[in-house]
Amino acid sequence: MADATYPDDLRYHEEHDWARIEEDQATLGITWFAQDSLGEVVFFDPPEVGATVQKDSSYAEVESVKAVSDVIAPLSGEIVEVNDALQDNPEKVNEDPYGDGWLVKIRLTSPEEAETLLGGAEYRKMLDR
Repeated sequence: MADATYPDDLRYHEEHDWARIEEDQATLGITWFAQDSLGEVVFFDPPEVGATVQKDSSYAEVESVKAVSDVIAPLSGEIVEVNDALQDNPEKVNEDPYGDGWLVKIRLTSPEEAETLLGGAEYRKMLDR
């Protein structure tokens, strides 16, 4: 399992999801805190490519040995890619939540929403409350 980290180049949603924003696209995943709370991830039920996601709404499910949890979109957009490697290796979410364990990539429909997300330091402070 990966060490507890919250990279400063990402933006964070209060529901423990992250976004790596690159121009008009974003890669989305769940944070170290989320995967640690879930325990061993055993299944990822992704959305279809072409589907739209809305900020603050559920867009997928992650199943662990403890529970099935909704994944909340930190930003709005259209799904342009799903991490198909997770179908055979869902544990990548635990092993590398910010790298090989990413969930989906979206084309942003409201880039200004990124301003509402937390930076790394703000997210860490929220976790310490």
